Amino acid sequence: MNDGISVAGLGVELDGARILTDVTAELPQQRVAVIGANGSGKSTFARALNGLVRPSEGSVHVAGTDVGREPRRARERVGFLFSSPDAQILMPTPAEDIVLSLKAAGVARADREERALAELARFGLAGRADQPAHSLSGGQKQLLALAAVLASGPRVLVADEPTTLLDLGNARHMGDLLIEGDVRGPVADQVVIVTHDLELAARCDVVLRFADGRLAEQGEAGPVIDRYRAAYA
Repeated sequence: MNDGISVAGLGVELDGARILTDVTAELPQQRVAVIGANGSGKSTFARALNGLVRPSEGSVHVAGTDVGREPRRARERVGFLFSSPDAQILMPTPAEDIVLSLKAAGVARADREERALAELARFGLAGRADQPAHSLSGGQKQLLALAAVLASGPRVLVADEPTTLLDLGNARHMGDLLIEGDVRGPVADQVVIVTHDLELAARCDVVLRFADGRLAEQGEAGPVIDRYRAAYA
């Protein structure tokens, strides 16, 4: 599979504990939601898509890359957005944080400052380029984390519970960016969103539901979400 995500017989064991078992999925869709109860394995699955977690069995191919065999290339092609931006913001100011991402992506030194300001402007943060990053609001921090991930131009974006720590307005804004993109177009060729927000999941093209470390169901958003809700009614 040259494009999209292809997972075959994926198993993950960490510190002697079985986390994922025999997960198989073909995902050509642009917007993919991953749902399930806490501890179901959905975040481990997400991390396996860009090499943050290595498969114990099976294979993971994303954007034409064998993630298990080429983890460095996978991380170049697959950006990862964590639920807490504080875990992802590494530099004192927003501008410096974006410059760091551009440096890692191989952008020429002479071009980094201008590119960084353009990336910040894209997410409404240009006026805060030199402000201490720790003083940003929660929503602004998450936008900065997203800008830093996208600055390197990943083909696939994996977002692990990106709205969990946001208020309603910022959560909606983040959801709109991930699903609809902005004036530049989609934020990535393919977006995978791990979420407990079923309204956000319902906007995706396909939904994967995890349970007890297995892929319990995959299909159109409406029916999968309805059955998930019914299970906890």
